[in-house]
Amino acid sequence: MAQPQNTFDTYDSNALKEDISPIIYSVDPSEVPLLSSIPKTSASNTLHQWQTDTLRAAVSTNKHIEGDATTAEARTSVARIHNFTQIFKNAVTISGTDQSVTNVGYGKQMAHEILKVAKEQKMDMESSIFANLPFVAGAAATARQMAGLTAYIKTNVTNITGGGGANPTGTVPGATARTNGALTVFNQAKFDACMQQVWDSGGTPDTVYLTSAQLQRALGFTGNNNERATAQNGKVSQLLSIYMTPWGSVVFTPSRHQESRSVFILQTDMLALASLRPMKNEPLSKQGDNVTRQVLCEATLVVRNEKSLGLVADCTA
Repeated sequence: MAQPQNTFDTYDSNALKEDISPIIYSVDPSEVPLLSSIPKTSASNTLHQWQTDTLRAAVSTNKHIEGDATTAEARTSVARIHNFTQIFKNAVTISGTDQSVTNVGYGKQMAHEILKVAKEQKMDMESSIFANLPFVAGAAATARQMAGLTAYIKTNVTNITGGGGANPTGTVPGATARTNGALTVFNQAKFDACMQQVWDSGGTPDTVYLTSAQLQRALGFTGNNNERATAQNGKVSQLLSIYMTPWGSVVFTPSRHQESRSVFILQTDMLALASLRPMKNEPLSKQGDNVTRQVLCEATLVVRNEKSLGLVADCTA
């Protein structure tokens, strides 16, 4: 079949209204499970400090003669630990004209971009918490840097012998990063050994943070989880939500913003985010025909006692 002569169709029209969905689709990984779960506290200085203490080992010889004089034991002082606040800052500049036009799917461009920046900044904070970086005090021309988790964890670490890896050195926690070693495959024996170390040190871990690649290996741990179960309605279940050991039960949480080489076993209440300046969206001075706003947060990681934490280090991606 052919069109009748002089048929006017859509290919001839210059007045068609464009068809564009008002919905904007995004699948970017904006979840920050660790940052969302740890307690929040406040800081009052760029140098944020806290104290840790420990009990002496138990003895079975605490017995005394009736009527004997009492002699005081030697005692040790608490340890003072610290970290430095880090300034997280991002800005958006929009022209005056762009502020006046109508956009499809959202209102003003500035509001749309600021919402994205806030999510991105939280992702940066999550990445900094997991990072193997020491703290930096900063100077007039040097930005302050908060130390990440691996700069503090050294008591309960598995998979470091024979591969060149080493725990942070020195007497000041957070001042040095750990030394990465040769990569080996993450397995159940290494994980269980780390769980035992944390328990022996007095910790009660509740959450494991690991990448999708390491979680895939954890699905093969010996136990009910590695048996595929056919559920109702033809569904097949293959998941690992809670891992139960003699040293406690932990929830496995996949994390997109950490190195694949590290598997963290954490007691969540022994971490915190201390904010000197909570996240804030504020306008900056105008410089011509445009509008600029910044999103700023100044905060630091608090590791209340690293003996409650564990690390399976140097795992193959």
